Amino acid sequence: MNRTFWDRVAGLYDLAELTNRKVNAAAAARVAALVPAGARVLDCAAGTGQFSLAAAERAGSVLCTDLSEAMLAQARKKAAKRGLSNLEFAPRDLTALPDPDGSFDAVIAANVLHLLADPEPAVRELWRVTAPGGRLILPTYLQGTVGASYGTMIKIYQGVGFHYEHAFTSETYREFLERLKLAPVTVEVIDGRMPEGIGILEKC
Repeated sequence: MNRTFWDRVAGLYDLAELTNRKVNAAAAARVAALVPAGARVLDCAAGTGQFSLAAAERAGSVLCTDLSEAMLAQARKKAAKRGLSNLEFAPRDLTALPDPDGSFDAVIAANVLHLLADPEPAVRELWRVTAPGGRLILPTYLQGTVGASYGTMIKIYQGVGFHYEHAFTSETYREFLERLKLAPVTVEVIDGRMPEGIGILEKC
């Protein structure tokens, strides 16, 4: 998935997310609860900022990043509307972060791993910038368990250029994360039209 696609759909992205709003809202709330109070948070592939804004309610600071400047512009507007002042915004490629090792107490990359042909380097890079004692939080859609009704919606998305590389189930997602041998893996599942698996890794 290239930056041009996400720039093109940035203005409509939140409308599309409404088709799975209960799962998205529950996932954002759960991720926010996993962020330690006062934490330094990095959110990669943040899109229009749903997870960044949720995390900002507990975090000391949140760096909201995405490859798409148009997506970040939407996130900035939403943060300003909510009066949140502890967020910063910057373009970032989650596979090549400029940040030093162990820079963040909590690192989030939501709903992006299934889009990558090879998600392993991304996870390893996110782990690199997670501080000792910190937490890597990886919410990911589980296309492998989607029902027929939402399968039709996915076909509509594909018609405008959307494409995903992996149709994870909770089992195959856990197996992928465990194969990396970074830390013990927990996967929490939020059921709904498009289920979501929240991968959680604690860094000792």
